Amino acid sequence: MRINYDFNDLETFLAVKETGSFQLAASRLNLSQSSVTRRIKKLEEALGTSLFERTTRDVRPTLAAKRLQLRAEAIVQDALETTRAMRDESAAYAYQRARTVTIASIPTVVDALVSPALRTFRARHSGVRLRLMDMAANEVAEAVAQGDADFGICSIPMLEPVTEFSLLLNEPLVLAMPADHSLTARDFVAWTELAEEDLILPARGTGNRLLIDEALARNSIPVRWKYQVGRSSTALDLVANGIGVAPLPQMALSGTHNKSVCWRIMKAPEVSRPIGLLSRIGHKDTVVAADLKLAISGAAPSQAKLSHG
Repeated sequence: MRINYDFNDLETFLAVKETGSFQLAASRLNLSQSSVTRRIKKLEEALGTSLFERTTRDVRPTLAAKRLQLRAEAIVQDALETTRAMRDESAAYAYQRARTVTIASIPTVVDALVSPALRTFRARHSGVRLRLMDMAANEVAEAVAQGDADFGICSIPMLEPVTEFSLLLNEPLVLAMPADHSLTARDFVAWTELAEEDLILPARGTGNRLLIDEALARNSIPVRWKYQVGRSSTALDLVANGIGVAPLPQMALSGTHNKSVCWRIMKAPEVSRPIGLLSRIGHKDTVVAADLKLAISGAAPSQAKLSHG
């Protein structure tokens, strides 16, 4: 069964029923009298019954109108309450959204970059809530492009055409190794010196692996890996347990307090990754999101700090 009337028709019916007049109902609803007549006729046709007996002197409700009144009042009242509730929820959501910031970030920068920024930020915005999405670089780009995050911190500048990248720093890859490894006696390590090492590399398709493969290909340096892992934290765990050595972003080591792991700068060639803020083109930041971006920019380690640890 199709319902061929709407809330406006029921509202008009109730106005005619309460005022006893098409003209007064039209005045109450700010409609023309002909519009009121059309709505009542539409409702009568949909229900298959007459609702009012019209005379030259007055308008009298039929028995069907009296039966309809309670139901119509309940339907209209429910619609009004639903509308008010939705508006209140929308207003509350808008307020909460303005006081909530969602960041998508690669995990390796959380300790050295995000945490210091948050310490500064929360001193000014103690009531703001933060949603931190730690994910791979391509997932960060997707989250920002799709609007799931207010902005991102990423290591690959252009993955989505609707995003823009603002460089914060170029972060070098360093060699993480057990503290008792023979290469710790060197000031830096060349890639060619890793030929006989149990090398732990990022998995193919990850941002760090792309950087390594491109740099070594340009310099015609072959590299043989013993282990492949998806996350820098996994590689670091393997190094700490003496399984092998791993080229890692320097900030990935900033959060470790394990004395069994140390690192050395890698050269010939030097490999670095760009770290920057990823934003959606055309998206206007909330006040708190913009302030958090500034805090992150201010917390970015300088090149000198990155070079000397």
